[in-house]
Amino acid sequence: MQDQIRPNQSRRDEPPSTGTPLEVLAAFLKLGLTSFGGPVAHIGYYRLEFVEKRRWLSESQFAQLLAICQFLPGPASSQFGFSVGLLRAGWLGAIAAFVAFTLPSALLLFGFAELLPYLSGDIGTAAIHGLKIVALTFVTHAVFAMNRQLCPDPARQTLAVLAAAAVLVAGTAQIQFLVIVLGAVAGLFVSPREKMVAGPNLEPRYGMKAGWALLAIFATLLVVVMTLPDTNDDQLAVFGAFYQAGALVFGGGHVVLPLLEETVVAPGWISAEDFLAGYGAAQAVPGPLFSVATYLGAQLPGSSGGLSGATLATLAIFLPGFLLVAGVLPLWRFVSERSRATRAIAGANAAVVGLLAAALYDPVFVGAVEGPTDFAIGLVAILLLGTWRRSPLIIVVWCVLASIAAKFLQQT
Repeated sequence: MQDQIRPNQSRRDEPPSTGTPLEVLAAFLKLGLTSFGGPVAHIGYYRLEFVEKRRWLSESQFAQLLAICQFLPGPASSQFGFSVGLLRAGWLGAIAAFVAFTLPSALLLFGFAELLPYLSGDIGTAAIHGLKIVALTFVTHAVFAMNRQLCPDPARQTLAVLAAAAVLVAGTAQIQFLVIVLGAVAGLFVSPREKMVAGPNLEPRYGMKAGWALLAIFATLLVVVMTLPDTNDDQLAVFGAFYQAGALVFGGGHVVLPLLEETVVAPGWISAEDFLAGYGAAQAVPGPLFSVATYLGAQLPGSSGGLSGATLATLAIFLPGFLLVAGVLPLWRFVSERSRATRAIAGANAAVVGLLAAALYDPVFVGAVEGPTDFAIGLVAILLLGTWRRSPLIIVVWCVLASIAAKFLQQT
């Protein structure tokens, strides 16, 4: 007797269904216009769209693909969407998924960057300050959520605390990378001995040789940009800075905050105030949080900024994550059976929690809270988000309007 299969599942030996780049573009454009709420919410949208409605993936395939994207550094929800497009319609499908999911938020943030110089006066200043409190709200929520998920035992909690202390004391991009590496090494000794079980038939339309080639490209570019001497080529410097930030992000979109802050604020490319305003604005748009790179690229000084800077920064920050996931897909069954790999990544993730906790204090809290009123606005926003589960748009509206109201009350 043949096995019974529910309508929204494929057989365990059946590969993901195939289609066209155009249908991938249409599916992800819908998500790019409506997917508010950040990476965790995006995964819920994906499951509804691709498992229940479109039936492009089975439950087991969805879970396995999610594990792969969480295992790797980079923007997990964007990597997941890129992978769905790749499995569904090849490389053109992967590009269609990226463009459709990212373009709406990128355009909105580019528009905000262009309007920012005109947001002067008391109302504009107060509104921008409210966006800093938005950033405080979402980073606080991310720190606590990631601590519960990635630091469930005393050993990894200790790693996180030590990582935060190291970053706060040193405060450079180099120490952040070193902290992640040391966290991975420590994870070999303190993380639980578990293996990820590879799921069936998630192989793309190319083999292991191509996978190794993609990983080699990722590693080569990372080494080049990390060892790049000071250069007068503005475009090369921008690509290197954003590629490095995108390559070292373990844990999702919020973790890119400290790396980007070190990338664009420390050299004096963008002020800390404008940086936090853009990060707050990124919470108000649908799609990936990494689209904040569009805003930052547009804000770069001189010929490095504008539309060309926004485009280059956006492509550079997403590229390493996509190279990684495309390279690992054909190798995943081999990698997932090695428990040392999963222990190392668990240690790196614990270090990332500490890195983000350090960023929560400086620059986020230091830049957003200037007095008791700001603290109270932020506290209400945290309750709205974490306890009452309100929409991110409501959080943004509350913080901006409350900041404007507080400004006028101070003047009366």
